Amino acid sequence: MEWCAGHAKALSPALRRGIIPFMKITLKLFASLTDYLPPAVKYTNMVEMDVVANASIMQVIEPMALPEKMVHLVLVNGSYVAPEHRHSTLLKEGDVLAIWPPIAGG
Repeated sequence: MEWCAGHAKALSPALRRGIIPFMKITLKLFASLTDYLPPAVKYTNMVEMDVVANASIMQVIEPMALPEKMVHLVLVNGSYVAPEHRHSTLLKEGDVLAIWPPIAGG
């Protein structure tokens, strides 16, 4: 079993044979968003994922069912990605996608 596109499932035969190209990225979720990670990695806050090659940020986020209002701060390799660019920003092999919920404080 591998963690794939936001779901714990076995990779499809088409992915294993290379018919559908995929790439590895690292997903980091912070604060309350760690609840959306597999239990085995919840306390490390990160998971390596296989996603379809050239997936957009939203193509990774949407299958995970992260509440839209909780996806506040999004970084790719440490660079901020504004909400209006998350559908068009494509990820590359080895990218690190980090997501934070809104932070309250005073």
